[in-house]
Amino acid sequence: MTLVIGTDEAGYGPNLGPLVVAATAWRVPAASCPEAHLGTVAADVGRSAKLTGLPWADSKQMYKPGGGLAALERGVLATLTQSPGDGAALAARLGLDVGLGETGAPPEWPRFLAMKLPRGATAAEIARLAEAVALVLPRHDMELVAVACRVVHPGPFNALLEAGLNKSDILSRTTLDLAAALRDLAPDEQAAVWCDRHGGRKAYAPLVGRHFGAALVQTLEETPARSRYAIPANRLQIEFAVGGESRVPVALASMTAKYVRELSMAAFNDHWGERCPGLQPTAGYPVDARRWREEADRAVCAEGIPAGMLWRRA
Repeated sequence: MTLVIGTDEAGYGPNLGPLVVAATAWRVPAASCPEAHLGTVAADVGRSAKLTGLPWADSKQMYKPGGGLAALERGVLATLTQSPGDGAALAARLGLDVGLGETGAPPEWPRFLAMKLPRGATAAEIARLAEAVALVLPRHDMELVAVACRVVHPGPFNALLEAGLNKSDILSRTTLDLAAALRDLAPDEQAAVWCDRHGGRKAYAPLVGRHFGAALVQTLEETPARSRYAIPANRLQIEFAVGGESRVPVALASMTAKYVRELSMAAFNDHWGERCPGLQPTAGYPVDARRWREEADRAVCAEGIPAGMLWRRA
């Protein structure tokens, strides 16, 4: 068998809200072409659940601002063996630290943990898709091993910037730490890690060696479209590709990251909307984030929240 790990992020560009990185791990037959095999399985799951499209795709296809969370939520929650009833249960299922002060969590985080789920999809829709996943994957001799997530709140994000990292470094470090943790679930199996490209970075060999504890990393390819490496001692290949969300493991990671990010921003907007009547919600991206910061300034000051706990520096 081959362990295939897909990773992606949500919230790389905004000033408000967290950076969220997610990863999924799949066990597929070693003799198959993982990319083609996973694509076939996704199509079969969709047909079994009587969906009009695929259950997992790039989050940009599954979620549009103002369009509701249903498709995104259905695809993510159906992959968990038991649909969580609230944000705290979801965080625990994804391996998130549900603590507060010690992780630099912002003031809206308790609201995220208390949030009732699902919010867009119905329980029946999620159960139907979950049943299809449970039936179809074994037919293809395949297993979804894990779905995991990491959240970097603004406070810790800014602390990493102050320690000398840049935004791309933070993304790569968080992603590779998570990928390495999932690779350890099956250390004796051949493995492949698929990542979307991290900003404009093209060279990843030193980062890969550091996070996977490898003395030797072979560079197989470094082009504008793809960077690919091998760690022979670990029986591992890892690549960073433009458009990686077209692959099922990366697509589900993209959906998971986006779902957690959207729930986080819903908690953010609810928290501050209560403290500043009339304050319009924000997605946290630079232009609107500046508008939000000006309008919410008095409420933020009244709460005694340091700017660095809310505002992510570039």
